[in-house]
Amino acid sequence: MDVPAVPAAEPRLPAIAEAPATDPYHVYLDSLASAESRRTMRGCLDRIARVLTGDEAVTGAGMPWHLLRYEHTVRIRTVLTEQGWSPAYVNKHLVALRRVLKEAWRLGQISAEEYARAADLAPVTHTRLPTGQHVPPEVVGAALSACDDSPAGLRDAALIATLYSTGCRRAEIAGLALTDYDPAARSLRVRGKRDKERMVYLTGDAIGLLERWLAIRGRTAGALFCPISRAGRLRTRDGRLVPLTGQGIADILARRLGEAGASPRTAHDFRRTFIGELLDAGVDLATAQALVGHSSPATTARYDRRPENTRREAVDRLRLPEARPLR
Repeated sequence: MDVPAVPAAEPRLPAIAEAPATDPYHVYLDSLASAESRRTMRGCLDRIARVLTGDEAVTGAGMPWHLLRYEHTVRIRTVLTEQGWSPAYVNKHLVALRRVLKEAWRLGQISAEEYARAADLAPVTHTRLPTGQHVPPEVVGAALSACDDSPAGLRDAALIATLYSTGCRRAEIAGLALTDYDPAARSLRVRGKRDKERMVYLTGDAIGLLERWLAIRGRTAGALFCPISRAGRLRTRDGRLVPLTGQGIADILARRLGEAGASPRTAHDFRRTFIGELLDAGVDLATAQALVGHSSPATTARYDRRPENTRREAVDRLRLPEARPLR
């Protein structure tokens, strides 16, 4: 007797939320590698959505991005420029706008020609000096002296030393895991923008402070730097240490500098200082670029203080005439 064949079960896709599947806003944000990038570009798209609608409560989710045409996007560029924002800040919003339009095209919601026309926006040109300020060694020393021998104090001292000796972005520091640290090579494996990896290196003094923190942190898997409760307990989730956020790192810097009686500095100020010190020490531009993870040497060159120092020395050759009344 023939046994009827049992039809094979159809393969099933993994369970994925359906709601954002065709929304270019969610698809674009999901394509970004880091939580910091998602937060930044979500803010850009939400601000553009508010420009489009005039509604301060609206977000970019569910917006009809696929209906935007060149006349709309060029108007958005004009309105963003009129906000009084820096050219770099406006250009970041234009990047987000182009990318969400590209996702609309990829989803089949807009034709290739319509996408190309709408995304054909020239960036806002500018020649601005890098923002931020120098962090003198005395300020770093004062901030380190404000860190006691408590778990939080040891963590904060290691964090400040890592920022100062690597020039890493705060999101990169937040993303470090214990396994990224190689004490033999004095190195950290850093994941930068667009998930590009690079190696950075710690000074001997920074290694000493990091090792003191690791003696408290232990060998638990997870983040290299983690939040600590007021009771001194390291925060974990599912048996792993959870990472600090970029804002958490900014708060630590603000607190320790305040306790030291120093004026506020940001993580980017540490980065700016690191690049300037490298170039002042005669490190070539390509090496400095590789250490800080810039995509273009032109970006690194903007932090070169040597031309500025040369111009200052030229002015120092001048002498103000002695004050004498005219007769």
